[in-house]
Amino acid sequence: MIRPPAVAGAFYPANAAELARGVDALLAEAFAGLGGAEGVAAAYVVPHAGHRFSGATAAHVYARLGAGADGISRVVLAGPSHRVPLQGCAVSTATQWSTPLGRVPIDVDGCAALAEAGHAVPDDAPHALEHSLEVQLPFLQRALPEAVRVLPIVVGMSTMEDVAWAIAAAVALDPPGTVVLCSTDLSHYLDEASAQSQDARTEQAILALDADGVGIRDACGVFALRGLLGWARSAELKAARLHRCTSADVTGDRSRVVGYGAFAFRRR
Repeated sequence: MIRPPAVAGAFYPANAAELARGVDALLAEAFAGLGGAEGVAAAYVVPHAGHRFSGATAAHVYARLGAGADGISRVVLAGPSHRVPLQGCAVSTATQWSTPLGRVPIDVDGCAALAEAGHAVPDDAPHALEHSLEVQLPFLQRALPEAVRVLPIVVGMSTMEDVAWAIAAAVALDPPGTVVLCSTDLSHYLDEASAQSQDARTEQAILALDADGVGIRDACGVFALRGLLGWARSAELKAARLHRCTSADVTGDRSRVVGYGAFAFRRR
């Protein structure tokens, strides 16, 4: 089964050439800012708004993946369920996901293994219209080889421990070439000053790997993010900020903004 794109033409261009040009431009700008080879981290936090709004922040992650593409064979991609109520985690049963740029191979065996172990349910309903994972795919398609598989996990209301165990189990299936991406935006619809203050507190919790320090209104992907932080702490990773901004940097409207952040989690 092939999952068709749900938000092409809304969150990113539906025209393949336009989409490729836009993503490549974002990657080139972010790559130019890299201060030399730093190696691919074990995990990243990446935003998921429309490419126009958060694409420049997301590109800070994908430029790094592109620079280390030879060592990546699989991406575990976890993000929130915006449209379908969900308890726990759900994996896709599709064999491929498509975008205007082509098809992305899904780690079918990994999805089945997570479901069999009880870490997730096989359910395509939460995936069907969800944008938080889909908007990452064009970046992956332009930054990584076509053979890189994706294990998509939609995370609903969950404990930190349950999500951390699911991530750990997913990584353990193929640890050498696996990178984890947690898709989340930060504060929503505050004025710029309030958003910057709240996001700064959230950033400190992320850097401290403090899952309890991320409040329910601090990030739309709060359950996935808390699980990532719990897993990162148990794996003894070290977090670093790559970039943080708000939608006001694009729109100029500072009265009602959304916060975006990119973070890396590296082996010590």
